[in-house]
Amino acid sequence: MSNIPSVDLRDFLSDDPARKQKFIDEIGAAYEDIGFVALKGHFLSDQLVKDLYEEIKNFFALPQDVKDKYEIPGIGGQRGYTSFGKETAKGFKKPDLKEFWHFGQYVEGDPKLEKEYPDNVIVEELPKFNEVGEETYKMLEKTGQYVLRALALHLGLEETYFDKYIKNGNSILRPIHYPPITEEPDNAVRAAAHGDINLITLLMGAQGKGLQVQNHQGDWVDAIAQPDELMINVGDMLSRHSNNRLKSTIHRVVNPPKEMWSTSRYSIPFFMHPISEMPLDCLENCIDATHPKLYEDITAGEFLHERLVELGLIKE
Repeated sequence: MSNIPSVDLRDFLSDDPARKQKFIDEIGAAYEDIGFVALKGHFLSDQLVKDLYEEIKNFFALPQDVKDKYEIPGIGGQRGYTSFGKETAKGFKKPDLKEFWHFGQYVEGDPKLEKEYPDNVIVEELPKFNEVGEETYKMLEKTGQYVLRALALHLGLEETYFDKYIKNGNSILRPIHYPPITEEPDNAVRAAAHGDINLITLLMGAQGKGLQVQNHQGDWVDAIAQPDELMINVGDMLSRHSNNRLKSTIHRVVNPPKEMWSTSRYSIPFFMHPISEMPLDCLENCIDATHPKLYEDITAGEFLHERLVELGLIKE
């Protein structure tokens, strides 16, 4: 099975200070080591998960010409549909074997950000698609907020340190469809080895083999969650902000054995991003004589732009 530690958010949310501290210690140690945890006790109900999978399977099963009308030019794939073979991992030449959808932030009380973020795209053919997507987005965002509160305490910060940066943040919910493989892939995989850009990623659909994480020895470890767990990993923004104390781990989605090529795989990551003004400068309390400052000062918006250019999703 998986070598990824499992933690329970209900420990952090409990009124028992010892249980809360246990969660902080466990998730902190996991993120300083392998950069991934499997998390129970999140805010997604079984019914919401079931409804979301049904809706995304319905969407990806639509005729290609119907899906194509939801691919919006000029926004770097930030909202709506991105068709098969469009995204290539940093440092790779072959595009990933996937198509995906993006739900973005539902801005509250900030007209400036409402103008800055593209609108969410409404799928006319599926009346429940957008409603279920929005509910999932909000429950994953709420889960992520508490994970970041635990990490703030682990890093010696005030518990709500991240709250102001993630409220109305540029987070993305990305349902992904890895279609059946119909011919021998030419060195292409479902998702090539990469690190995530953002603060943390909350992943639905990591049950069964496919997702692999690279440990410090360079070995690939299967990351398999239980049905009631989310896989949550540190992204490059948080790693940078913590002066690499919290590890953003390289991971990939490998192709299945040949006898399973005819099957689709679905996974649904929530990429938790802050507002673009958040400074990602290395935290003072993560810098000392044995851990000198590793990174130049940069904002989250500048860092995201840099990475989207590298991924080929936007032009400079």
